[in-house]
Amino acid sequence: MARTSAGETMLKARDADAPGVSSSEKTRLDLFKFVPFRLNRLAAELSSALAIEYEDRHGLDIPAWRVLATLGFRNDACSAQFISQCTRTHKSTVSRAVTALLQHELIERVENEADRREFRLRLTKKGRALYEELFPRLLRREEEILACLSAQERKQLSALLGKIEQSLNLIQTSEEADAKPSY
Repeated sequence: MARTSAGETMLKARDADAPGVSSSEKTRLDLFKFVPFRLNRLAAELSSALAIEYEDRHGLDIPAWRVLATLGFRNDACSAQFISQCTRTHKSTVSRAVTALLQHELIERVENEADRREFRLRLTKKGRALYEELFPRLLRREEEILACLSAQERKQLSALLGKIEQSLNLIQTSEEADAKPSY
């Protein structure tokens, strides 16, 4: 007897009540209804739409912007590990972005006073100026993208995303990140 995975059982159970659906269709995953796929696709599109602001004008790719943005919203220097965990970006991707930003003198390494073997990252004056120039543009672009939603729908979307983030134990604020020792 063939074993069924928990996912197959869930799909069959979810589709069992769907009228007019054949048994072979009941075991198929419709990516366009699968929330992880939809969120990933939306994230990719949103990132691409925002990238125009920093890629074309300043030559920054998405990972470099994520590093710059993470350092920009923080008051203190932080580790590349913090950036990797905070942005859910692979550490090798963060490392390449850090190298590029160091070469362009947008960020700098500073000694960690608590552990002199470790270096932390922070924005240079040039990096801070770029961040201060870019973030209002990105907020305006976000506003344009979300214009299809009412103010109430935006609040609901934010609340729903927060619930999902919380259920996955994701850091949701810089204060939470600062308080977490592994960051």
